[in-house]
Amino acid sequence: MSISREQQLQYLEAMGIQAWTARQADPAVPVEPQPAAMESPAPAPGKADEPVPEAPTPDVFAASSDVAGLDWPALEARVSDCRLCDLHSSRTQTVFGVGNRNADWLIIGEAPGHDEDQQGEPFVGRAGQLLNAMLQAVGLQREQVYIANILKCRPPNNRDPKPEEVVCCEPYLLRQIELIRPRLILAVGRIAAQNLLNTQTPIGKLRGEVHRFRDTGIPLIATYHPAYLLRSPLEKRKSWQDLQLAVRTLQEQNG
Repeated sequence: MSISREQQLQYLEAMGIQAWTARQADPAVPVEPQPAAMESPAPAPGKADEPVPEAPTPDVFAASSDVAGLDWPALEARVSDCRLCDLHSSRTQTVFGVGNRNADWLIIGEAPGHDEDQQGEPFVGRAGQLLNAMLQAVGLQREQVYIANILKCRPPNNRDPKPEEVVCCEPYLLRQIELIRPRLILAVGRIAAQNLLNTQTPIGKLRGEVHRFRDTGIPLIATYHPAYLLRSPLEKRKSWQDLQLAVRTLQEQNG
């Protein structure tokens, strides 16, 4: 989907980003420092120079044998009835995922929050509105992508997911990835990025590069969570850069 420059400026304004002009190349403009909380003594090995695969290899997905082969209705029913961890006792409902099941873009966040738990849909409320604006800024509607989370149930008080909870939910997410076969994964937030990449590297070090999702060959780009951007609006420009990287990555696949 193509959008005009005027529309793009409107979407950037909705994100809270002032559009750059030609003055952005001025060497006198200071570079925004990385927040101290994002610093790490040893950055992860760079992968920016790795070639971007043309397409994922069909037979390398590692979904659990318990859910492998399930179609969409059966998978959604399995998730809805899941009792594998204690989160089933505190949830209002499961949050399976939403969007185009043949999407090029797969957006993966951390876990449902209060609004998501009530509505059964990921990324609603203020964070969801900002995510929608971010997607619109690169010419995408929410309905054109698929949106899911690492966890299908809300952790109490929105705490971080426990490792055992992630293990229980992972086969469901892997099967969704296998069914969708996206051309790009956008990992939204620290916990999503670290779990998908099997690393403890801070999100500030992971973003800005093209990674690959395990052995699938699918390009994966990490960016900040919209909820974090609402608290730290100065970081919105970096997320915009990540989205532009995602667009370029898909363009390179098209040759």
